[in-house]
Amino acid sequence: MNFDNLKFDENGLIPAIVVDAVSKKVLTLAYMNKESLQITADKKLTCFYSRSRKELWLKGETSGNYQHVVSITADCDGDALLVMVEKDGPACHKGTDSCFNNKIFINDQLQEFSYEGLFELLKGRKAEKKEGSYTTYLFEKGLDKILKKVGEETTEVIIAAKAEDKKETIYEIADLAYHVMVLMVQAGISLEDVQRELASRHVIDHKVKQEKMTK
Repeated sequence: MNFDNLKFDENGLIPAIVVDAVSKKVLTLAYMNKESLQITADKKLTCFYSRSRKELWLKGETSGNYQHVVSITADCDGDALLVMVEKDGPACHKGTDSCFNNKIFINDQLQEFSYEGLFELLKGRKAEKKEGSYTTYLFEKGLDKILKKVGEETTEVIIAAKAEDKKETIYEIADLAYHVMVLMVQAGISLEDVQRELASRHVIDHKVKQEKMTK
């Protein structure tokens, strides 16, 4: 790894933003020096420099929550790093998936949406039933009802797509996505489970393409 174009601060450190390569969630912000960055590249595991303890620390060495490095990218000025990883466990020392959990401001005029946020809402409806909630109704009716809705919405997607009605197809795909996520919660399947499965298929597909090109 060539460090020549990187800009370390007066203490010889560079900030490293660690992101889950599968979920794209920001996990933590830590710091590296040249030695820890070299160790990270050699071991393909994140290694940081602790500013409080004044020493190197290999993430997961004591907890087992290693972070396997997928890629390291420098920003346009070369004074910050983006580290994509696949993690073995929680990224935060407090046991949470990410260190960034405490929202200090939300813009009421802009609605924030994410699949992760919707999934957490669905899990909440299953854990704590809310009267009048359609999602709660589905969980109360159980697996057979949920599967029936998934089947119905799949048919609606097919009908809309066959009619080449883009707007209606988008609407029905959204309905299907919602009901599939309800099924996932019911079955104990997480978003990361599906993301990792898709990621593994992407790797396989990439290898297949390479093999075809070399023949």
